[in-house]
Amino acid sequence: MMETVELKRDCEAIAIPSGLRQMLPRGTPVRIVQARGGSYTVSTKTTAMYRIDAKDADALGFDTTGTADQPKQEGSLSEQLVWDALKTVYDPELPVNIVDLGLVYACSFRPNAQGGKTVTIQMAVTSPGCGMSNVLKSDVEGKLLRLPEVTEAHVEVVFYPPWNPSRMSEAARLQLGMDFDSAPGLVQISPNR
Repeated sequence: MMETVELKRDCEAIAIPSGLRQMLPRGTPVRIVQARGGSYTVSTKTTAMYRIDAKDADALGFDTTGTADQPKQEGSLSEQLVWDALKTVYDPELPVNIVDLGLVYACSFRPNAQGGKTVTIQMAVTSPGCGMSNVLKSDVEGKLLRLPEVTEAHVEVVFYPPWNPSRMSEAARLQLGMDFDSAPGLVQISPNR
């Protein structure tokens, strides 16, 4: 995207990678680095990066009609629906979803006592100190709660086994321009990317 705009109003944003919320003032010039999964990653002239939620897209000059409280999907819950929903959650620093990054370690759903179903996800983050883990966790829970029959969603951020780039899908590696050596776990970034 890489479009530069001035914020049309004061806007709450989440600093990347700390995960801290702060207010960006009206008139702040930001460069839109990525728009995926219902949120925007922007950078300022000081190269600080922030995530702006879809509900605040009007601050960037975009129409927010239809972004508030999306309705629950109709039908029956299936494993495919869960995985499809997870593929709409993106790392705020990379143009790759959490499934292709290999961050989702386990996924299950079961009936719960109140009726409906509970979906439980175990996922990692790319770095143990990642301040965005709670943001990603909230994104995942929000997307899962829109699925049919889902009345509860729980996401547990796990640190074992530690995430490493070998967990990424081939499509993700290609998208990021990564070449994997023949030795497992070794990653080289292609200089031509």
